[in-house]
Amino acid sequence: MKQKVIVVGGGLIGTSTAYYLSKEGIDVTLVESQDIASGTSGACDKAIMMQSKAPGPVLDLALKSALMYKGLEEELEADLEYREGGGMILFETQQELEAIHRLVARQREAGLDVQLLTRDEARRRQPGLADHILGSTWWDHDAEVNPLLVSFAFAKAAQRMGAIIRLGAKVTKLLTDGDRIVGIECASEKMYADLVIVAMGVWTPQLLKSINLDVPIIPRKGQILVSERLPDFVNCNVLGGAYIAAKMEKKMAESSNPIDSVGLSLGQTSSGTLLIGGSREFAGYDFQTNVEISRAISKAATRVFPALEQVRILRTFAGLRPFTPDGKPILGPVEGWEGLFLAAGHEGDGVALSPITGKLLAQIVCGMDPGIDVSPFLLSRFQSTVSV
Repeated sequence: MKQKVIVVGGGLIGTSTAYYLSKEGIDVTLVESQDIASGTSGACDKAIMMQSKAPGPVLDLALKSALMYKGLEEELEADLEYREGGGMILFETQQELEAIHRLVARQREAGLDVQLLTRDEARRRQPGLADHILGSTWWDHDAEVNPLLVSFAFAKAAQRMGAIIRLGAKVTKLLTDGDRIVGIECASEKMYADLVIVAMGVWTPQLLKSINLDVPIIPRKGQILVSERLPDFVNCNVLGGAYIAAKMEKKMAESSNPIDSVGLSLGQTSSGTLLIGGSREFAGYDFQTNVEISRAISKAATRVFPALEQVRILRTFAGLRPFTPDGKPILGPVEGWEGLFLAAGHEGDGVALSPITGKLLAQIVCGMDPGIDVSPFLLSRFQSTVSV
């Protein structure tokens, strides 16, 4: 008899996990409270950028995932708007230059052949940059993809292999038998399985409270501006040095002023609109956009690309990234609860890590050797803050 697995969550991580489990012959049911990619996966940018990853376990995972993306359109039989156009991180100040030089040195040690470009080289690579830019990094293999298309493609491919997808079904609690998870409850319906994988992003802790399990994931809001359609404006993924500082610097991450979290993140969609970010704000489960942050993002963008002063912004939106204290996702089995697995806490790396996360979870569930040390990603690393 086939092993039965329930995946809770229909975003990039949940649909990827459902797909790779189905590919291994598992009897999969994916349960989502709203629709596919209706949460964080539908409110993010499109970058598969390795340069934004700190060297270590996350970068190692991301590099494997980036290789998987190269053949994913063919595998899923879908247009994902995948493009490998390279990427750059700009530095505007001497402080940013020094910080990024240190990061690049670590990345090169990790095998990422990142280049450092002068101001003139950066402006030749990406026209329209302001005169004050000191330079940039460059890596040929940074890429981009449409996260909505990826989520739906994973879901449809899983369905073709027999997976059942239940939309509009909110999971209210986990069902237990002693110290084993045996299923889920949706409203008044109970569903049973051999394993349950929770891939609910920022909502993961809410469900785990039903078994008195504390999971250290909190929402970190990111805001994005959407421009009018433009002819080709940027030809690669562009990040500002301040954005990297906001992501990696502990002092910046702990600032209570949300304006401190703003830094440039810029990409262009296939339709011609610009996605201009971004911010990293701890504001609970608040999806509202903030005018002051919108202005700060706009200021950061026009400072670097002066031509944007003449471009109209059509709308703004915000999404909630699932933040963990150490910046790594929580993946794998949960100690003390047989039959329970987690795949959450990717923060801003969900797009880049989606394929490898699903494959990794499927391999672990099927008793295969993933060839990856999963210990840095287990919930047990937060043992002092987790109680059963």
